[in-house]
Amino acid sequence: MKKLFPMKDKISIVGAGLVGSLLAVILKQKGFNVQVFEKRKDPRKSEVAEGRSINLALSRRGILPLKMAGVYDTIEPYLIPMKGRMMHDETGELTFQPYGKEGQFINSVSRAQLNELLIENAEKAGVEVHFDHKCTDVDFENTTMQFQNGTTVQSDLIVGTDGAFSAIRQKLQFTDRFNFSQHYIEHGYKELCIEPKDDKFLMEPNYLHIWPRGNFMLIALPNNDKTFTCTLFFPFDGSPSFAELNTKSEVNAFFDKYFKDARDLIPDLADQFFTNPTSSLVTTKCEPWHKNHTILLGDAAHAIVPFYGQGMNSGFEDVRLFVELAEEKNWLWDEILPEYSSTRKKDADAISELALHNFIEMRDHVGDPDFLRRKKLEAQIQEQHPKEWVPLYSMVTFSDMAYSEALRLGKIQKKVMDEFLKQKKEIDFSEVIGRFNTLKKDD
Repeated sequence: MKKLFPMKDKISIVGAGLVGSLLAVILKQKGFNVQVFEKRKDPRKSEVAEGRSINLALSRRGILPLKMAGVYDTIEPYLIPMKGRMMHDETGELTFQPYGKEGQFINSVSRAQLNELLIENAEKAGVEVHFDHKCTDVDFENTTMQFQNGTTVQSDLIVGTDGAFSAIRQKLQFTDRFNFSQHYIEHGYKELCIEPKDDKFLMEPNYLHIWPRGNFMLIALPNNDKTFTCTLFFPFDGSPSFAELNTKSEVNAFFDKYFKDARDLIPDLADQFFTNPTSSLVTTKCEPWHKNHTILLGDAAHAIVPFYGQGMNSGFEDVRLFVELAEEKNWLWDEILPEYSSTRKKDADAISELALHNFIEMRDHVGDPDFLRRKKLEAQIQEQHPKEWVPLYSMVTFSDMAYSEALRLGKIQKKVMDEFLKQKKEIDFSEVIGRFNTLKKDD
């Protein structure tokens, strides 16, 4: 039987972060009775702890759902375009690597700012947002939740968008045949801030700045207030590592050695270093993402490390694909949830793999001469054969191709490039394309 009146359905979204707030806007616009429950206090009325969130890079996959919700115009003024990577070597010399073809860029945006804007848009759309509501139990048979404050909520659909340590997912872990894994990488991160001078940026703002140093790196993204948010990705243990930096003099000496030009821009470096927390980086995987009329989206279903800049973008894309499938299935949850849960999983696994690999590229390879030669050749191949050869980064960042397909094609491209680079002769780009097309068909 077709569902004729979906607006009668009561949908409860757990988590008023980026994904939950965006989903709430769209579902309310579709006519549903939507409530959002958030364990935190209202971020617009409470101070956000410094050093706890990595600046975000908004790209095509994230922009499309924002436009679907009709909220992109309210967010665009807060975006700062970044047209490529600006590499800083140990002497302070700069090298620019464009992200894609001329004119392509990604956007730096503050997580806190974006979250507040999306919450405001949700409330303007008529969504009820309840803060200080920590979910403590879920009855999956009756689609009912219990909250720490004693509230009980029954719904037609529960959506868990409550992040990498999702309360909804934790309850799913106690259900039969639910698989879950998590993996912490050996690196953690710490945020630092480069303040402006005379209300001006102290570095060129339209780049993602990277200090690649082998097993660790520093990055910096611009903010609207003319600051840069710097993030040090660094091992917890070993040498060098966070474990070795225990005094202000040790911190200053370390930055003087490896990040001298950044060190000169942060006069209170050591104070920031010991004030801001050191945070860990986790990858989580689980399946199935649904149980009866409860489903997970975003980090709750597939938390990834931040090195491809796709955590938020993949979560927003979850929203778009979920809504598109729901409309196609006429809002019949019994059909929508299992199909979405099974079809999206392979793409979540693919971007998880890509993100982990891109960390190695960013910290180890971006300054390597062989890597730079490979990138230059790939750009030349794309220029001559733009339809047949699109670099992996562009497939992930500047298209809405399925992540799993981008990963598949990227592996074939790497194999082809490896073959031709081994020949130690001038490369015929037509031969490269021919070999690529052959392997693509055979794969």
